[in-house]
Amino acid sequence: MRSKLFVPGARPELFDKAMAGAADVLSFDLEDSVPEAGKAAARVQVGLFLSRADVAASGRRLIVRCNGTGSAHFAADVAAVALPSVWLLNLPKVESAAQVREAAAALERAEADNGVVRPIGLLLNIETPRGLRQAAELAAAHPRVAGLQLGLGDLFAPNGIARTAANVHATLFALRMAAAEAGVFACDGAFPDVGDDEGFRTEASMARGLGFIGKSCIHPRQVGLANDVFGVSDAAVAEARRIVAAATVAAAQGRGAFLFEGRMIDLPFLRRAEALLAAAARAAS
Repeated sequence: MRSKLFVPGARPELFDKAMAGAADVLSFDLEDSVPEAGKAAARVQVGLFLSRADVAASGRRLIVRCNGTGSAHFAADVAAVALPSVWLLNLPKVESAAQVREAAAALERAEADNGVVRPIGLLLNIETPRGLRQAAELAAAHPRVAGLQLGLGDLFAPNGIARTAANVHATLFALRMAAAEAGVFACDGAFPDVGDDEGFRTEASMARGLGFIGKSCIHPRQVGLANDVFGVSDAAVAEARRIVAAATVAAAQGRGAFLFEGRMIDLPFLRRAEALLAAAARAAS
């Protein structure tokens, strides 16, 4: 998931355009991009689109960001979008394990009602100080949790935190460690200035260096930037293949650690090479 493009749920004219675009994942939004008066209509529009046979057969990874568990819209959102075409339900502003369990239970009921066979996972938005402090606990609160997503705008702006490189890096690192502890992926949040390609690349590169799998995009022009930053180069794939091959030889010789092109390789580095090859295979499929 190099790029995850937000698609406003109140803009159905954009749905097919997004499907035809280059984003690895689409996230249909029923929360922040939809005004209160338009929530019900957006829910219907997104549900109808995701129910289309061609959408279900597309093989695209699709996410829906619902309204929060404490909102008046949560139950109706889940009931409308828990569909076979949906990969993950994106839960905003998560602060407690109880919220995660509530969302998982709502998904289970909606899946039964809608004939969904493959369980839909949860992507938790970490957007508050409490959420960040408890991120590892939240990620481990239910087996449906697949990943954590950072929301820097909601986390920084209300608390008067400047979006400096140091502050961004510290927050990215904290979230990545929480995700690693829980064994789930970490996805970077959105960059608000659509015209600032360099700023987007800087934050995306920082996230890539910390092991995030991709970045959220609020405009199609950001998709190519994310795909580029989080892409796997041919050289990196070739090196990973050499590492895996060398590890096979070393294992046959009874060695768990070995020298590879001048540096020591042991199990953590082998696992990294294997993960890189798996990511390259997913991107090529």
